[in-house]
Amino acid sequence: MAGVAREYVLTLDCAEGPGIVYAVSGFLAERGCDIVDIKQFGDRRGGHFFMRVHFEAPAGSGTDGADDDGDRLRAEFAPVAARFGMEWRLRPAGERTRVLLMVSKFGHCLNDLLFRARVGELPIDIVAVVSNHEDHRGLVEWHGIPYHHIPVTKETKPEAEAKLLALVDAYAVELVVLARYMQVLSDQLATKMAGRVINIHHSFLPSFKGAKPYHQAWERGVKTVGATAHYVNAELDEGPIIAQQVIEVDHTHAPEDLVAVGRDAECKALSNAVRWHCEGRVILNGSRTVVLR
Repeated sequence: MAGVAREYVLTLDCAEGPGIVYAVSGFLAERGCDIVDIKQFGDRRGGHFFMRVHFEAPAGSGTDGADDDGDRLRAEFAPVAARFGMEWRLRPAGERTRVLLMVSKFGHCLNDLLFRARVGELPIDIVAVVSNHEDHRGLVEWHGIPYHHIPVTKETKPEAEAKLLALVDAYAVELVVLARYMQVLSDQLATKMAGRVINIHHSFLPSFKGAKPYHQAWERGVKTVGATAHYVNAELDEGPIIAQQVIEVDHTHAPEDLVAVGRDAECKALSNAVRWHCEGRVILNGSRTVVLR
């Protein structure tokens, strides 16, 4: 039975050198694939190359609903990747990522992601929400999503993280998003989930730490409010940055206005980071990221 044409996204990185683009484009051309979009970046300082190719493969032997063509392309591309020492991934374009959200008491990022997922703006399936509080159970369950309350204290943190990892396995979670989750993940968990956890925080760090950072910023007369979305690693709030958002403010903004502006910045930065990660646009480059938009 004849298959159907499918679109795929190939992401790769390797040591920079001649012939990479030729090899990839030639591989696709030989198989009758049509490139829809291609982005690349050669990091001359680091001697590394990054590429994202969105292409359509002609109908092959795969039947509708199967990914036989994808399996064939992966097998055939493997020697090309090995020749250049590539780290690479090939997946169907538009494939939805299974996401688990974590939240504490501030619900603006949670609500924003729930809405964007519900209207199809993000290529994700939110499979569960975990919180150390009960505040948002009604909202989450209204969306038809399981809500798991896992209280956390200093003494119970190892037990709480064990429960979280059990949920990650049970729901086959591909990405965890800390949507203003106000608990610090342990180094062990951050290491185990490296590249699979995204966090959001205001961009006043490290200048204004602790309680009421927006009030501290107002006291100093700041002129911009921002937010940073990044991968979580063992260094608190210092993981590789994916997306940032900056909004100008002025002397007319009261502390409460800065808080409101900050909420908008956090929502936008986090949703961009989630989208770019799930669309295969983000590639880790040491302590930095390459975002092939």
